[in-house]
Amino acid sequence: MTYDITAIRSQFPALAAGTAHFDGPGGTQTPQPVIRAIADAMSRPLSNRGRIAPGERNADAIVTGARRAMADLLGADPTGVVFGRSATQFTYDFSRTLAKTWRPGDEVIVTRLDHDANIRPWVQAAEQVGAIVRWAEFDPTTGELTPDDIRAVLSERTRIVAVTAASNLIGTRPAVPEIARLAHGVGALCYVDGVHYAAHSLVDLEQLGADFFVCSAYKFLGPHHGVLAARPELLHTLRPDKLLPSTDEVPERFELGTLPYEFLAGTTAAVDFLAGLDPDATGTRRERLNAAFTALEGHEDVLRNQLDKGLSALDGITIHSHAADRTPTLLLTFDHHSTTDAYAFLAQRGVHAPAGSFYALETSRHLGLGDTGGLRIGLAPYNSTEDVDRLLTGLSEFLTP
Repeated sequence: MTYDITAIRSQFPALAAGTAHFDGPGGTQTPQPVIRAIADAMSRPLSNRGRIAPGERNADAIVTGARRAMADLLGADPTGVVFGRSATQFTYDFSRTLAKTWRPGDEVIVTRLDHDANIRPWVQAAEQVGAIVRWAEFDPTTGELTPDDIRAVLSERTRIVAVTAASNLIGTRPAVPEIARLAHGVGALCYVDGVHYAAHSLVDLEQLGADFFVCSAYKFLGPHHGVLAARPELLHTLRPDKLLPSTDEVPERFELGTLPYEFLAGTTAAVDFLAGLDPDATGTRRERLNAAFTALEGHEDVLRNQLDKGLSALDGITIHSHAADRTPTLLLTFDHHSTTDAYAFLAQRGVHAPAGSFYALETSRHLGLGDTGGLRIGLAPYNSTEDVDRLLTGLSEFLTP
């Protein structure tokens, strides 16, 4: 197992500017192969998908290639991979589609741990049909959301359990497989926000038990668009609003308008780049991805231990990320300083660690941080021990009277 951070960093043109990026949870920097794939796609003939003209065939090859790449990344069936503008757009679309089958008194479960993109669409869809919203709470001291927290609000009237696979604010990774089993036990569906999770863990749709899994390519080195994966047979049962002449085939019936072909080419390149993080790995792309994420997790563990040790030596910091299973994402607040001041101080020193609640508004409020949130530190595949040293030095200087 090899993780050559120097070779990996050399593939990211943006790093030449000298900034140490800890803003990965909000979106990663882009490696050269992804940039090149996008440019190459736009340099060749490109038309609406078809089988006759060269531009049509190019577009079709890009789409089918991207579906196969995302299927490999998510452990999904390529015909169950849907492309769209964003994870937020997907959740709004699917909440409205699913709500057509709900009746007054039906129940939907959302959690305080989730990004608002996996809360508000369900709340609003429920309100429109008279369904009841049930809130699953998490422990603000530990950051844990347990299956028991879901069980406490689950009933025979539950129609959907919307839960994050990893908190974008504090990193907590709930036990999604058990939560999905609970949902299925009462006949409900499980909709999983995997936007933050997919950047750090190799997804296995079947193992997770998710009926729907949504993520965003730009969180794992790709371009800006959303991806949803589900079983094709489940997608066949759903009737979304669509234009009359648009196809009714699955998964295309959920893809409104023309797809961003150049971005899909970039997404395939991003998956291939991830599969090459361990250059010694062999086998299928899925097998190489498995080895690559093992190497990535090992690298992130080293940096997280370096962070934890360095932060423990600083006074006046509160860390709000404590779950036993979490991504390498930390939320900090300071005893006598504002997090926005810390954000600005670090930025002046070429360290990007932003402050805020990052749309995880319910999480921030449940932690007692109001709408302000904290300073978020998130690791990405290109972060190095030198990056962490610069961050820790900057925080030390910020906290020095």
